[in-house]
Formats: sequence, C-alpha cells, structure tokens
Amino acid sequence: MQPYVPGKRQRAHIPKGKLSRWSELKIWWREIDRVLLFLIFLLMSFGTIAVAAASPATANRLSTSSETLDPLYFFYRHIAWQVVGLSAMLGVSMLTRDNARRLGIVLAAVMLFFLFLVPFVGVEINGARRWIRVGMQFQPSEFLKPGFAIAMAWIFAWRLRDPNLPVLGIATGILGLIAALMMLQPNLGGTILFAGVWFVMVVLSGVDAKRIGVFIGGGIAGITAAYFLYDNARHRIDSFLGGGTAYDQVDLASRTLLAGGWTGAGYGLGIRKMSLPEAHTDYIFSVIGEEFGLLACAVIVILYLAIVGRVLMRLVDEEDLFALLAGAGLVSLLGGQAFINMLVNLQLFPSKGMTLPLVSYGGSSTIAVCTTVGLLLAVTRRNPFLKSRTKGLGEWMGLGQAGAMNTAAPRPTREISR
Repeated sequence: MQPYVPGKRQRAHIPKGKLSRWSELKIWWREIDRVLLFLIFLLMSFGTIAVAAASPATANRLSTSSETLDPLYFFYRHIAWQVVGLSAMLGVSMLTRDNARRLGIVLAAVMLFFLFLVPFVGVEINGARRWIRVGMQFQPSEFLKPGFAIAMAWIFAWRLRDPNLPVLGIATGILGLIAALMMLQPNLGGTILFAGVWFVMVVLSGVDAKRIGVFIGGGIAGITAAYFLYDNARHRIDSFLGGGTAYDQVDLASRTLLAGGWTGAGYGLGIRKMSLPEAHTDYIFSVIGEEFGLLACAVIVILYLAIVGRVLMRLVDEEDLFALLAGAGLVSLLGGQAFINMLVNLQLFPSKGMTLPLVSYGGSSTIAVCTTVGLLLAVTRRNPFLKSRTKGLGEWMGLGQAGAMNTAAPRPTREISR
C-alpha cells in the first residue's frame, strides 16, 4: 500500500484481480439489457395499480364479523413483497453467467427435495396440497420453475462436449419425475408449464422432428390420462367444455372482464369484481378489464409480448448454447404462465390456479417470479464492446447484426471455446 501523505488525495487500494463495488455496478449497468429492465419495471408498476383495484374485493370476501380487513390490506402487503422481490431480482441479475447457472442448479436440487416432501408434510388449501411451511409458507414448484429452466439448459448444453451423451433421456427422466410429483398435489397446470419449457428446449437443441412428433403424442396421451385419473382435472375440463354456469369461477371472470367495455368503469368503481374469488391473484386480469377497460388489457398483453420479443432479439445472436437455451426457457416460463392466465380469464382455457406474473398479488410467488426475471437478466447480459468470432443463431438464420457491424468501427473480438 502507498504511504499516507497528509494533504494528498489517496487512491483506494484494490487487490489485483478484484473490482470495487462501484466498478461492478458500472459493468452491470453496461451489460444489462436496460430495455428489458424498463419493460419489467413498467409491468410491475401496472401490477401495483391493479392490486390496489382488486384488494377491496378480496379484503371484503375474507373479512369476518370479528375482523374487518382494510380495503387496501393486500395492496400494502403487495408493496412490501415487491420491495423484497425487486431486491432479489436486482441481486440475482448482478451474477455472472456461470454463477447464475450454479444458482439455478442448486435451486432446482433444493426445490426438488422440497417437492418430495409436499405429499407428506405439505399444507392443503382449496383441495390441493402444494404448499410447505418452513418459517414461511411457499410452493416449492414456484421456485423450482426457474431452477428447472437453468438445469435443463445446462444438461442440453452437454451435447457440445460429447454428442453421444444421452441428454434427451436424462432431461425427459427429470421431467417425468417432476410431473409425477406435481400430479400428486394435483397440479395439472404447473405440469403443463414444466412440459412446455422442456419442449421449447428440445426444439432449440436440434432434436429430430420425428422424435418431437412422438413427444407431442405423449403429451396428448398424458392430458387424456389426467382427465380420466384425476377428478379435479376432469371437473375443470368438463366445466370448460360445457360452457360453465353463472356461478363458475371462469364464467364470473369472463363477465367481469367484459363489464368495463373499452375504457372501463374507473378505478374503484367496479362492481362485479366483488363476487370474484381470488380477484387479487388468479383473476386480476378480469379486474383490470372491468375498472380500466379492454384497452388497458391490451396494453398488458403488448407488454408481455414486448418482453418475450426483446429476449428473443437478445438471444438471436447468442453463440453460447447454454445462454440461448436458458434465456428461451426462462422467458417461456414467464410468457407461458401469463398466456395461460389470460386465456383462463377469457374463458378460453380451463381454470388452472395460475397467477399473472409480475402483476398479481403474491408473497413467496412474487419472490419466485422476480428470481426468474433476475436469472433471465443475468444470462442475457452481454459486453457491448465484444463481438464473438463464432456464428450465433441469428447469423445462421440471416438475422444477425453482421451487416450493421460492417459499417461500424472495428471492435475487440473474443474467442468462444465450446
């Protein structure tokens, strides 16, 4: 260290190979996808307003003669959980790609263990045993989702090291184990979401089209088996196919969504939302439709599409197979869950008990979704001053930025070893 000289400005001594916290933040800000981060913040802001609108309905439904909940009870709690979730999201997004992979694998292993415990020590709510209480109550499957996407991407990326490794069999076996544990709860919607993420990675990893057709047939057979073996799934599918009644949740949600017309009844003026079950979680999209109108619902849909499109644009020139698969899997989780939730609210899909990610009220589920987004931001980080010499997916498809790069000033290059 330099000797202290009175009156002379001292420079901080930083050990070789380490960066100061400020330097790490500057690198993070330079590499992070700021457009994606802005879209996430914007969607969460809309979610905060939506929870404020839905909170009175749920507070009224859960109030008793001995205890009356504040109309904004769930709004205040949502703000608190959002602060925790944002901290988790930003913290995870600062991880390097390798550390994000390690976190995802550890998260998948730990949550798979908890998923084994759910049938034995889980908490039953509304006829489903999905929750476990360890200090706080949470669904292991919610935290398993981002870990599953990372772990599957890691396994499929093994093909680059040894094409003879049975990665497809290993990944399918893990999916089958998770599906079996999920159906014991039962949780058909979550099982479909896991299978969808797995299918996206199978397609992107270059599996033969004939084998993909076999997997599609297997998925149809699995849904058919669930219909005949699980009463919960059969009742929901029958209700959906039969058109429902005025007392069905999905029918109430659809009527509530359309009640506001194009511009909505106005904040706090919705009436139908008061009869909705879980207005602040599963059916918050319907509350948005009644109070803010179908135009506001369209804005929410566009935001989700923008997030998915932005991630795909980010990945189109990605040369790292793990990053490509992990990013696609994580954004499939986010977009797939949102898509299913909105279809349920529109009475176009059987009720699945899924929240609208980044919009619905949630405790531990908010932290889980924010962790998913944090991992997505981490794996899509990219140094803007480096250009790989290897071809990415975009260049193979003719969609890369090679043409734009030709007119730009030369940049440093880096070799990527696979």
